Amino acid sequence: MTIVVWAGGSLRDPDEAVVSSLDHGLTVGDGIFETMTVRDGRVFAPTRHLARLAYGADRMGLVGVDAEVLRGAIDEVMEAGRGSVTRLRITVTSGPGPMGSARGDGPLTTVVVGIDAARPRMCHAVRAPWRRNERGALTGVKSTSYAENAVMVAYARDKGGDEAIVANTQGHLCEGTATNVFLERAGEIVTPPLASGCLAGITRGLALEWGAMAGLPVRATAPGELTMSVLDEVIAGDAHLAVTSSTRGVQHVSTLDGHDLTPGPLLRKLSAQFELRAEAEPDPGLPRRK
Repeated sequence: MTIVVWAGGSLRDPDEAVVSSLDHGLTVGDGIFETMTVRDGRVFAPTRHLARLAYGADRMGLVGVDAEVLRGAIDEVMEAGRGSVTRLRITVTSGPGPMGSARGDGPLTTVVVGIDAARPRMCHAVRAPWRRNERGALTGVKSTSYAENAVMVAYARDKGGDEAIVANTQGHLCEGTATNVFLERAGEIVTPPLASGCLAGITRGLALEWGAMAGLPVRATAPGELTMSVLDEVIAGDAHLAVTSSTRGVQHVSTLDGHDLTPGPLLRKLSAQFELRAEAEPDPGLPRRK
């Protein structure tokens, strides 16, 4: 298995210790991260991922994240991987700190890792019994405080799945633990709005943009328009379900709570459009402000 590690300004041995035992990313989960896929030997959508990382750093008050340094680190990891890297992760933490929630004064810890993990071929989803807090301090931030998601994925695996779909505190459809959700119903494709508390997924955003450019009826819904009961429509066959993420693309959900699902024709078109555009445009720029 290929593992390439960049930390502290240079490539490191994968077995080398690069994080302090007092690092707040380890002790209190005080950090942010981005996971990027590699398509045809190129990291996909780095500009958008680095912009989201910068947004997360600003929200969390992590000062000193340098996009140009990170681009250089990405290039070093990809070169060292010699074409075998298929997934890349950037992790930035607040660095070493005291035992407690208050941060220390040390520099940020930055680690970039490239591996050759396979792309998930199918999605088997279950409904999670917990709810996402759409008003939390970290809502919309891709934080390393991921224990909540780890618990939900473990729950999904116990139920024979690999992804859990969660509602927000209002009972509205929100997201998966590592995905955004799209539904095909009543002749259109819809996805929960960011106000639901879901992450602003890179693939979610591109699917909305590229789908609309292709003339597909795709949109983010109004807040509260989709409740979790819409998943009953999916099981009944009156709607169709897909998930999106950097590693999955736009992927049909094969089963929900153990029930076999059929792909939606509009979602199939959206998935095909995404793959075509991603191949032609490996680093799409930031969306235009309206």
